[in-house]
Amino acid sequence: MDLSVTLAAAGAAFLVMTAFWIFSLTRRDAGVADIAWGLVFVSIAWASFVAGEGSGPMLLAALLTSTWGLRLAFHIGRRNLGGAEEDRRYTRMRNRRPGIFWLWSYPMVFLLQGVLALLVSMPLYSLGAANPDSIGVVSWLGAAVFLIGLGFEAIGDRQLTAFRRDPSTKSQVMDRGLWKYTRHPNYFGDATVWWGLWLVAVGSGAAWWTFVGPLLMTYLIVRVSGVKMLEADMAERRPGYREYMERTSAFFPLPPRKP
Repeated sequence: MDLSVTLAAAGAAFLVMTAFWIFSLTRRDAGVADIAWGLVFVSIAWASFVAGEGSGPMLLAALLTSTWGLRLAFHIGRRNLGGAEEDRRYTRMRNRRPGIFWLWSYPMVFLLQGVLALLVSMPLYSLGAANPDSIGVVSWLGAAVFLIGLGFEAIGDRQLTAFRRDPSTKSQVMDRGLWKYTRHPNYFGDATVWWGLWLVAVGSGAAWWTFVGPLLMTYLIVRVSGVKMLEADMAERRPGYREYMERTSAFFPLPPRKP
């Protein structure tokens, strides 16, 4: 790792998360951290590109990261800033700390997510430190993996949005399209995107051990803030979801199981 590239990435993450923390205070809505999640990776990618003096592989990695991060931020922003209430995860945190949540949220929500983003992004600033001259074959394979992941995430989000907007599906469980094969095509796509970015980076000179980044992202999605948290009480809140869980893979897309 090159210290100057790493510090540039860390500085970009700090500025983005601090700005969104201030924004959250004006709205009294810590859910804007979810919008910042995609944008902080964009800032890290371009800070690494600039500090690493910008080679072709670094440009490819920055463009791919921006495509993913901007799409995610726009998708979540359109939902969260359109009049929706604060995400219940953050409301629970707020209710447990009614007097100090505004301050507590800075290190424990916003800066924490910035640190996690830095860890996930290790392939990006490792590539910036390597400053390679050409894009390797493995990097192009990684770009293909990235596109598969982006497709799962974007199509899954679009299918779910259309499903929720349809009044006739109000009491139903989304089990159509990609959601027929995995209960979380968007989360599967998210993890796949970062394994693709790791291949892009390592195929052009980044350190191989930076697989820790996408591995952490996958763990967070499956075991911490994604699948596990979302489904903690879903079967109790939504009729038919338990049956959906029994026949549908939680993460990897697979043919539905027979009852």
